[in-house]
Amino acid sequence: MDWGMKNRMAQIIKPDGKCFFLPIDHGYFLGPTSKLEKPGETIKPIVSYADALFVTRGVLRNAIDPMKSKPVILRVSGGSSVIGEDLANEEIITSVEEALRLNVSAVGMSIFVGSKYEKQSLTNLGKLVNECERYGIPVMAVTAVGKELAKRDSRYLSLCSRIAAELGARVVKTYWCEDFDKVTQGCPVPIVIAGGPKCKTELEAFNFVHDGMQKGAIGVNLGRNVWQHKHPLAMMRGLHAVIHKKATPKEANELFKEIKNKK
Repeated sequence: MDWGMKNRMAQIIKPDGKCFFLPIDHGYFLGPTSKLEKPGETIKPIVSYADALFVTRGVLRNAIDPMKSKPVILRVSGGSSVIGEDLANEEIITSVEEALRLNVSAVGMSIFVGSKYEKQSLTNLGKLVNECERYGIPVMAVTAVGKELAKRDSRYLSLCSRIAAELGARVVKTYWCEDFDKVTQGCPVPIVIAGGPKCKTELEAFNFVHDGMQKGAIGVNLGRNVWQHKHPLAMMRGLHAVIHKKATPKEANELFKEIKNKK
């Protein structure tokens, strides 16, 4: 790994080897989803506890202060919407030249293993890695499932994560599942946990993040479970404690309640 790649990886993964990515890229297929209508304002109270932002170029340019930004992972895939025929029908929509111009620390794209567009998305990943390696830019592969949530089991996610690593991704973002250690043990690059649907309780979120960290993940990429919460700062602080301070779910929940109740 050359100096530029090491330097960019060090920007998004902290010295303790852990990371908390805050994704606000949902609008690229969902539009102005709830609580993310004005992304810059939404993240202002919580961004200091994030290690990096996962964001599209449009939101980065128009909503993120370049003088105060966290490291950026740039979403570079897209092309389908939530009302379209198939979310898996994505292409690379942002160039590596643009990523360099925006001075990002990494880029990210989705792969849809097992879908009609599997070959397309995996080929896109391979081509993106080829170009990004030339300039020392890490690629994060996102093991997306579109609307097929039933695919989130260890056998499927192990397959997706390993393929992403084999094609050259430096980081893999995937979902937590039962037997999550089977996913991490089969993937030779760092894994971060995706948030998925909004959790019913705070403790549910702290539990799955803690379990995933104990079973080999280096961190999380959580958005809706934070910024759609009634108490986003308290949620952010609780998750940060699990990731960077080795807090138990119970300790994180107590911290959440303490911060929530402060006036």
